[in-house]
Amino acid sequence: MHVARARWGVVLAATSVVAVSGCSGGGTDSGAEPGNGTGEITVWAHQGQPAEVDVLQQTIDDCNASQEDVQATLQLIPEADYMRTVTTTDPDELPDVLEYDGPMMASLAYAQKLAPVGDLVSAETLENQTDSVLAQNTYPADGEVYGISQYDSSLGIYGNKALLDAAGVSYPQGLEDAWTAEEFEAALQTLAAADPDQKVLDIKENYGAEWPTFGFLPIVYSAGEQVVEDGVAQGNLNSAPVVEAVERFAGLRQYIDPNTDDKAFVDGRVPLSWVGHWVYNTYDEALGEDLVVLPLPDFGAGPKSGQGSWAWGVNPATENGAAAGALLDCLASDEAVSGMTDANAAPPGTTSVTAESELYQEGGPLELFARQLELTCGDGEPTPDCVAVPRPVTPAYPVISQQFSEAFFGAYDGGDAQELLDSAAELIDLDYQDNDNYGS
Repeated sequence: MHVARARWGVVLAATSVVAVSGCSGGGTDSGAEPGNGTGEITVWAHQGQPAEVDVLQQTIDDCNASQEDVQATLQLIPEADYMRTVTTTDPDELPDVLEYDGPMMASLAYAQKLAPVGDLVSAETLENQTDSVLAQNTYPADGEVYGISQYDSSLGIYGNKALLDAAGVSYPQGLEDAWTAEEFEAALQTLAAADPDQKVLDIKENYGAEWPTFGFLPIVYSAGEQVVEDGVAQGNLNSAPVVEAVERFAGLRQYIDPNTDDKAFVDGRVPLSWVGHWVYNTYDEALGEDLVVLPLPDFGAGPKSGQGSWAWGVNPATENGAAAGALLDCLASDEAVSGMTDANAAPPGTTSVTAESELYQEGGPLELFARQLELTCGDGEPTPDCVAVPRPVTPAYPVISQQFSEAFFGAYDGGDAQELLDSAAELIDLDYQDNDNYGS
């Protein structure tokens, strides 16, 4: 599936250039003018799934109708163009409220395109945010929260119970008995022996955009390493445990379905699919009671998962920060969060909705994802006791994403993992050096 992987590299490279070039001077001390808390405000959002768009527009309409002080106008931008548009637009031309992709928070804050929201939203809104979304939306350099999330994300392996049972493959019941890397490979071998083409795993090779980093960076953390530590990738991203884990994953390629039609799992061609929460509704409809949700394999330091998704922020250039904050309060309400997460099956970004969610509450079909997020590693070093790891919260993230993606799939395509990761680490470190370590 070379076309998809080439497309991944192009998208990430373009994003990294505009994001870093937008950081002239840098700094995260730019707060929004509060204004009088009334009037008209503008809102930008990505045009996601139709169900998400419908819920968002209804939520904005409901927020407007619920009071007379603040009236918000929503503008949707196609998802493929959205972050490029934000990163290439001057702050004075950005809206009062803007949606952003979670891992881009630090880059946007450094470029003074996001303002701290701690003084703009209610204390109740902040207190109700889950620990995992707070980890995503907090800039370590100043400890300020720069966004509010309606939902989070999580990763796992979906399994087709009927096909697993038919092949005699036992599978994990939870985090405590997650497959080791060796057990995962053995399961694939057993499944392949009973499969005509021996392709038994889908890793969404057909995906683009942010998927390569989000989907496979957890392998680095599960190997017991970080991508960067104190602004340095050398000795971390290219360490021996990471190289070994990447080589081990690359060795599984013989079992992976290219999935060019995105139907490998729902059509029953493969019994396992390495992907996130967002496919649950589709997979559940296709498999029903045969659908099981498993943790990612343990590459030595415990199973790990990605986390972080779209969030809402305030433009530092707005003159009506209080009104913008009031809209964020409304977007974080139980009604708004429930509506959105019912539409997209995402883990709720608030503790109150998580507790009541049919999907994510204890005993729900996606309880595993909720538990992974409860065990977030936050902004600390990943340990065997935590599971969900935010993508690196740094203005260097666009470069990290590009370099990791290219190195990982270069190795997957048969390249030398050590050489590829060495090169990636060198270029990431050069970016930090070129930007004075981003002021940290």
